[in-house]
Amino acid sequence: WYRLVTAGFIHFGFFHIVMNMILLFQLGQLLERALGGVRFSLIYVASLLAGSFGVLLVDPSYIGGGASGAVFGLMAGAAIGLHRRGVNVFNTGIGTTLLLNLVLTFTISGISIGGHIGGAIGGAVCGWLMLAPSWKPVAKWVTFVTPVAVIVVSVVGAMIAVG
Repeated sequence: WYRLVTAGFIHFGFFHIVMNMILLFQLGQLLERALGGVRFSLIYVASLLAGSFGVLLVDPSYIGGGASGAVFGLMAGAAIGLHRRGVNVFNTGIGTTLLLNLVLTFTISGISIGGHIGGAIGGAVCGWLMLAPSWKPVAKWVTFVTPVAVIVVSVVGAMIAVG
């Protein structure tokens, strides 16, 4: 069970961790300001666990690691939040970065498609409600419950996937 979490904290080489940490730093500056520390942590954990669940769905025997599932979730959440506010994500660095990373995910062997897509889906679900525009607000409690629900679905789904 612990591998669902610990996989997000191990990396395979210096370049791997540096790229994840650069993106995490940039996305953290953007999202933590908008969400606050607690909700930022919740969307990060929800994305990480959704990425781990994605790995189990796509290839249960895959041994992977890295924060990229969580980082993909943050990118997707930010992109959804910007889109809902009427911002063209391709006028920001987020749209291009997300698209480029998706292309790399599907073209370079050894990259976890399940981890990246799972994290992106989890982050997008969270971003839809957590980063709702001010003219379509959601109750504040929803911004806490949404990532918790993604966490629960991911953990229960992972338990079912492994039998």
